[in-house]
Amino acid sequence: MTSAIWVPAALVAGLFQAWRTALQQRLRAELSLSGAGLVRYLYGAPIAIGLAVGYFAAQRLSAPRLSMPFLLFAVGGGLAQIVGTQLLIAAFGYRNFVVGTAFSKTEALQAAVFAWLLLGERLSLPAIVGIALGVAGVLVLALGGGGKVGSRQVVASLGQPAALVGLGAGASFALTAVLVKRATLALDLPDAVAAALATLAAVMLLQTLMHGAFVALREPATLRRVLETWRSSGQVGVLASLGSACWFIGFATAPVALVRIVGQVEVAFTLAFARIYLGERTRSHEGIGLLLVAAGVVFALSGALP
Repeated sequence: MTSAIWVPAALVAGLFQAWRTALQQRLRAELSLSGAGLVRYLYGAPIAIGLAVGYFAAQRLSAPRLSMPFLLFAVGGGLAQIVGTQLLIAAFGYRNFVVGTAFSKTEALQAAVFAWLLLGERLSLPAIVGIALGVAGVLVLALGGGGKVGSRQVVASLGQPAALVGLGAGASFALTAVLVKRATLALDLPDAVAAALATLAAVMLLQTLMHGAFVALREPATLRRVLETWRSSGQVGVLASLGSACWFIGFATAPVALVRIVGQVEVAFTLAFARIYLGERTRSHEGIGLLLVAAGVVFALSGALP
């Protein structure tokens, strides 16, 4: 790693993602599942394009050449993120906002596996310990409300709809991260930030076309409602584009799994937003889970930074 820009990028990404997800969850009262997912792309794409154009202009860079491998990875990453977003929003219908997000945070572990298999990325021992602590924290957050968290409870919970949907969301987001990194590498640009922002603009534009066409064909009334709620939906789009910009910059400059591990601080922001925006009470086991997640981040950083 030649730069530590990925650390603040991952931390800020966690903040924006928790904030955006809280607002997106509130939109479920006004929009369908597909509509609540569409707003992040429809309103986020113009911001993403503006970020890319502004950065390229400021650095006096020429427009990148979009190869077929880049487009294939961008489409794949965009589809995986759409699926993950829909599953995450659906998970909120089974249990509360914090728990729905917690199940999806197994993506850090899944990202490590995908990155190892598809990118050949290997992690240090402290990073592996960090993943283990982070997953333990997620399990406490997700299952601690029922009392003691043991192996029997963990296995039993895997058959629950909330767990399956959350795990599916985590897998989709982990695959998104790997495909996005492959897309940035396919651009073959010397400036990693430029590659990340160009990839973001392309992915969000493709997502708008793909998801927008689906909603227009299957739920035309929802598409009209998405346009009518532009004030609240626009906020989701802005946060989605800014958060994704930070994620993409992190993926372009560091191993995918490390970025996701540090990004688990999102859980802390999630607890705060669940209390502020959704009025949910924070319970004692959630504090314990938060400490474990924080310890995981510390271990990961200890093995990644000089």
